[in-house]
Amino acid sequence: MSFVPIQQVLAGGLEDQKISIRGWIYRKREGKENIFLLIRDSTGIIQCPVKKESPAWGDAEKITIESSLTLDGTVRKDARAPGGYEVVTEKMSIIGLADLFPITKDKSEEFLRDVRHLWLRSRKMNLVMKVRSRVQRFTHEFFENQEFTEVSPPMFITSACEGGSTLFSLKYFDQNMYMTQSAQLYLEILIYSLEKVYCIAPSFRAEKSRTIRHLTEYWHIEAEQAFADMNDLTRLEEELVAHVCQRAVETCKSEFQELGADLSKLASVETPFPKITYAEAIDRLNAKNFMTKWGDDLGYEEEKALADDFGKPFFIYDYPKQIKAFYCKIHRDNPDLAMSTDMLVPRIGEISTGGAREDDKERLVARLKELGLKEEDYDWYIDLRRYGTVPHVGFGMGLERLITWMLDLDNIIDAIPFPRTTRRFYP
Repeated sequence: MSFVPIQQVLAGGLEDQKISIRGWIYRKREGKENIFLLIRDSTGIIQCPVKKESPAWGDAEKITIESSLTLDGTVRKDARAPGGYEVVTEKMSIIGLADLFPITKDKSEEFLRDVRHLWLRSRKMNLVMKVRSRVQRFTHEFFENQEFTEVSPPMFITSACEGGSTLFSLKYFDQNMYMTQSAQLYLEILIYSLEKVYCIAPSFRAEKSRTIRHLTEYWHIEAEQAFADMNDLTRLEEELVAHVCQRAVETCKSEFQELGADLSKLASVETPFPKITYAEAIDRLNAKNFMTKWGDDLGYEEEKALADDFGKPFFIYDYPKQIKAFYCKIHRDNPDLAMSTDMLVPRIGEISTGGAREDDKERLVARLKELGLKEEDYDWYIDLRRYGTVPHVGFGMGLERLITWMLDLDNIIDAIPFPRTTRRFYP
């Protein structure tokens, strides 16, 4: 039997034709002479009225919310129906009769998070996951156009890329290992062969932060490029975000409309993005009564306040070296400043961090010692500077933070199917 996707029916052109659809009961409204079933599949939702004299009446009375079924009927145009079309039911067959479904419209956000495995069936999550899929596709598309090679980094690592306090440790046979915080160091290995590489892969951070933008497991868009400088880096990042936004405008209009997200915000994204220094950021914050001192790391509230000034993506660059990682290249004419940049967006704050990587062996070793890190833990990384070192740059961007900003989501946990936070790890 050939089944027609619901979206194809809603697109028109099948009026008065007999078709078969399959899916799940989304809503049900009963009357004395008619039962109105709203049926959903992965593509959309359509109304299917069942008349009392229909052979399907008995099954329509019995069927419950979220039951799965197949249905045969005739397509009718009806302006009163959601989507403007309906399938007048002639025959239906129940595949899986559902128990009383626990989710109702008045359930709390907390409850919906407790039953995530069921909430993923909701129309909202269906649309968000589709946009997420396309954002990943647009990202791959961008890097392919830029002639980057996609690579596959390991998830198990032996030493920290970022701060050791945010590492998840585990027993790996008879030794201790960690879950990766970033693919960066491994991507750096591969630029010596492929020059321009990227990945979209999970990263893990044992941060105890509880904000709308924090996950302990998230998907990381990361790229590294040989023979490149900071101008190349910011251009690459802003062109990536602009490309993703433009493609979303072209292909995701219906999803944004149904979700109530502001697509015009993405349509207005243009390069180059505004840029301010860390020193300028401190001055702006102090003007807003934050009393932030030079050398302080910028937190969520500070970043949100700065983003309000711009109303669109922008960069902060030239951070103090003491708040940046060991691999950050230091300005040769100002040893207090790291060649590092963050991209920020309204409401979310930082969505990416990038910079120039230290390409001088002696300076890298000195920085490791300065931070109290063991040189032997990074001997393979130091080898990259021993054998044909080159200037190079790279960045990491949080996929879920990007999506949260794009879709105006209330919380980052709705940008990923199965969120992992300090309190949530089920299912």
